[in-house]
Amino acid sequence: MSRIGKKPITIPPGVEISFSDHVFKCKGPKGELICHVHPTVNVEKKDNTLEISINDKEDLSQKALWGTMRQIIANNIEGVLNGYQKQLEIKGVGYKAELKGDTLMLSVGYSHDVKFPLPKGLKGSVEKNIITLEGIDKQLLGETAANIRKVRKPEPYKGKGIKYVEETILRKAGKQVKSGA
Repeated sequence: MSRIGKKPITIPPGVEISFSDHVFKCKGPKGELICHVHPTVNVEKKDNTLEISINDKEDLSQKALWGTMRQIIANNIEGVLNGYQKQLEIKGVGYKAELKGDTLMLSVGYSHDVKFPLPKGLKGSVEKNIITLEGIDKQLLGETAANIRKVRKPEPYKGKGIKYVEETILRKAGKQVKSGA
């Protein structure tokens, strides 16, 4: 049995939920999210909780989907209620970022500025060398943050590049000069 899949999801006040034809919709104060549920996964609403189950508890592929679908639904409920936020830090001499409308302009050591359009549903802000992304869809937010980080990954010698604020970069020692004695 899936340890995550069998946990019930409590529906907080202020969140409306509907489930029909394997389409899960949740609406809250921050917005509305729609997610398609796999046909082998069942969603039941009991009082103020949601219970997720699968058709065959012996099938490994269904067991894998069980916990995944439960967590996606829980993330959607949390997103429409509170929202999510990710922060990225730019480190390096002359490296900077600015927001022009819905496009993030990154100056990270290339011969040209990199234009990164933010997807619909995400808001961004730049303060000094910190890029803050906010949105209700956790999956979209994480994927966008990873793509921004991919523009200039942090390198291990000086630590220059774009990294998550909570990320620690393992540093390597540079070249060792031998004395000629």
